Amino acid sequence: MRLAQVRVENFRSIIDSGEIDIESLKTILVGPNEAGKTVLLRAIQLLQKPNDVPDFDLLRDFPRAKYNDITTGVIKPENVNFVTGQFTLDEADKALIPPEFHICKYQLWRKYGGPHKHYHKLIDAPERIVYSKLRGDLLRLSAHMDKQFTVEDSENPSKKPSEALKIITEKLTDSTDISGPIAGFLKEWLENHYHFLQEGNKSEEQRFEDLINKIQFNAKRDSVLDILGKRVPVFILFSNYFKVKPSIHLAHLALRIEQKILDDEAYDYGNLCLLKLLGFTAKELSELGNTKSPDLHDSDALKVYRDRLDTRSYKLNAASLKLTSEIRSVWHPNSERAEADKLQVRCDGQYLKVVVEDDLGVEVELDQRSEGFQWLVSFFVVFFAEAKDKHSNSILLLDEPGTSLHGLKQRDFRQTITRLAATNQTIFTTHSPFLVGPDELDIVRVVEMKNRTEGTKVHTTISSSDPAGLLPLQEALGYDLASSLFAQERNLILEGITDYWYIESTAQLLRSSNTADLNEKIALVFANSAGKVVYYATILHAHKLKVAALLDSDAAGDQAAQQENLVHTLGNKNILRTKDFCADVLKPEIEDLLRPTLINIVNGTFGKDVSTIANQNPSRPIIDIFTKEVSGFSKYKLAKAYIRWTKDHEANDLSEKERQQFSSLIDRINKSLK
Repeated sequence: MRLAQVRVENFRSIIDSGEIDIESLKTILVGPNEAGKTVLLRAIQLLQKPNDVPDFDLLRDFPRAKYNDITTGVIKPENVNFVTGQFTLDEADKALIPPEFHICKYQLWRKYGGPHKHYHKLIDAPERIVYSKLRGDLLRLSAHMDKQFTVEDSENPSKKPSEALKIITEKLTDSTDISGPIAGFLKEWLENHYHFLQEGNKSEEQRFEDLINKIQFNAKRDSVLDILGKRVPVFILFSNYFKVKPSIHLAHLALRIEQKILDDEAYDYGNLCLLKLLGFTAKELSELGNTKSPDLHDSDALKVYRDRLDTRSYKLNAASLKLTSEIRSVWHPNSERAEADKLQVRCDGQYLKVVVEDDLGVEVELDQRSEGFQWLVSFFVVFFAEAKDKHSNSILLLDEPGTSLHGLKQRDFRQTITRLAATNQTIFTTHSPFLVGPDELDIVRVVEMKNRTEGTKVHTTISSSDPAGLLPLQEALGYDLASSLFAQERNLILEGITDYWYIESTAQLLRSSNTADLNEKIALVFANSAGKVVYYATILHAHKLKVAALLDSDAAGDQAAQQENLVHTLGNKNILRTKDFCADVLKPEIEDLLRPTLINIVNGTFGKDVSTIANQNPSRPIIDIFTKEVSGFSKYKLAKAYIRWTKDHEANDLSEKERQQFSSLIDRINKSLK
């Protein structure tokens, strides 16, 4: 089961976050300090928290400015939702429920009060059966049965089938839900009067079967809801503050655990996770440290003693190897120092130590390494320990991961998060540009708080009234552009980021099907507007790099293509125009190369079918049609929806004309930059 959408209301700084679309693998929440990112994760976790995580506290979690409404009785806690999640079903879920429910979604929400506090329902599932859906067939069937009725055949001569039915249904209304005792009484009536069906009357026999199925349907639907309710993922929130101590006194820790007087919560949580990863409790390791060597002549006792110590040693070694492998993947991802930074977990008497051996063989305790390295070790310790019993069906919530890592280490850790998200859907917060890839802008959600009255809001498009909210994205794009601008010999300049998404996504589709292959050595550079294309072209050309530009054939593209500097720099052959690949449309933009597919996507995303208008106006640019006909249309949102579409489709799902147009474009790009 995957979280597809979430909404947080009436929780601390959040009055109403709005509907937040969640990606199936990784979703990034960016925003400045105090925007409400951590609060958002905490609320989401309460949808389905681990057993050892505290529940909400009405006094502290309900918005303080509105708390007086609770104390005065204006608002009742049992009427207040604070988090709602909508889930899509995966194949494992579908295998457990009837086929007619496979397309449904599961919704779970929580309230501050009420007998259960958890509530759930099915969305897009077959509707529940109410009496109005049975009444006509019941009356027809009972009338048919009455015709076969004789006093001699009846156990109760005074009641015909219709009269017996009337007793059951006389107090029912059209909206009465057919479940519980009512369903039982109706099923019993059908079964008790089955012998009044005329033998061989297939239409009435079919009516009988249909009624049985409808009467039992609500029970089946409730069963599906119960099954899915038990499969909701657990939300695991990783705090940035969990740390593993470099040296743990086992006896003292065991005593604190027993007496429930743990030290700093974040530190001891990390220590307990380390022990869980090793497969021991603090008490077990402490007792092993106190074990005296048995008598030399007691071979059985010596074997038991040796096996216990060997078990401890092997488990420590296995954990050390696993942690070392993961640490190196982030700390030295492309380094020739293959043996650098070997992590060792050792037990010496009552002390459990975490030490790091460098490439010289020098060992130092963990706290003598950088804060970033300590955080990375602690993260993997906590993650792998929790993975033992929680992550088989869980969603990971990472709060500001890797803030103490160097920017380039954060870029490497970004790949680690992607790898984790392949098996556990992941949502993480950050204000670091290095944790947002330039190809990940479609999975970013911007968190902002204009003021306390309005509270925290989450934008599903890349927009914010607070410049600080967009800063990580701007810096991420700027850094990537700066680092790659002169790195590739071949460069294709595009007008904007949506052009980049269309080219990149479609090229990948066509490459996977061996239809067309965009040279992977060509760097795609977007200039943010047609007018800026000439600046990028001039700079790249001055560095003696191969450069081509793709411009739309609208007014802005025409103006850019006619700039003397651009023509002089690139020459006409390297200025590609969309009209060269889409002759049917007057002044086409890149979206016109994907016209039929985007019409279908707009219908699904915006709920507006413009196919008839588009067919009637084949030469009119599709963006013009969308802008006029679709309320709230956004080129950015459309491009983002297309990226999601390509992840679930193949090249053959494009029309033949679309494949031909894009193949021609790719072929021309390759030739221009060969």
